[in-house]
Amino acid sequence: MRKFIALAGAAVAAGFITTSTWGTNMAQDTVYQFKEKTLDGKPIQLDHYKGKVLLIVNVASMCGNTPQYAGLEDLYKKYKGKGFEILGFPCNQFGSQEPGTAEQIKTFCTTKYNVTFPLFTKIEVNGDNADPLYKFLKAEQPGTGSKPDIGWNFAKFLIGKDGKPVKRYDPSFKPDGIDPDVASLLK
Repeated sequence: MRKFIALAGAAVAAGFITTSTWGTNMAQDTVYQFKEKTLDGKPIQLDHYKGKVLLIVNVASMCGNTPQYAGLEDLYKKYKGKGFEILGFPCNQFGSQEPGTAEQIKTFCTTKYNVTFPLFTKIEVNGDNADPLYKFLKAEQPGTGSKPDIGWNFAKFLIGKDGKPVKRYDPSFKPDGIDPDVASLLK
């Protein structure tokens, strides 16, 4: 037991695990370990979505991919009552395509695309200031090529009911193409 405690303490000191997850999930292999803030600034632990299939997307209002909001909303409406959630994370890292405030983002999404799925505060998805959730997602589903970085707005990560990332889709991949994968995970 002492050896385990010493090893666990070393893991905390090295940054492999954090003290905030010490008693909950030492393996840190699910999205449930993360706490994010809604677009309204309210903190929410992602274990709130435990047992649901999730699609996590970095979004932007002024991007060539922005019309995907409509397809995402269609997918959300189709499966929401069956245990599916989409979590949208505005990001301004790509061509400054999400420059607005939280209120501007919310207004744009709800008036232009009738978005009803949850949106979160603006984050970075690449680099030293990348949100820890996105560091985790990229480590679990590195995508193609030699770098796991997100290539542009509307990259998508599909998460199983167990909170583990199961698939990553490039930004140009349309939401309707994800439908069969969501349906399969909801069975």
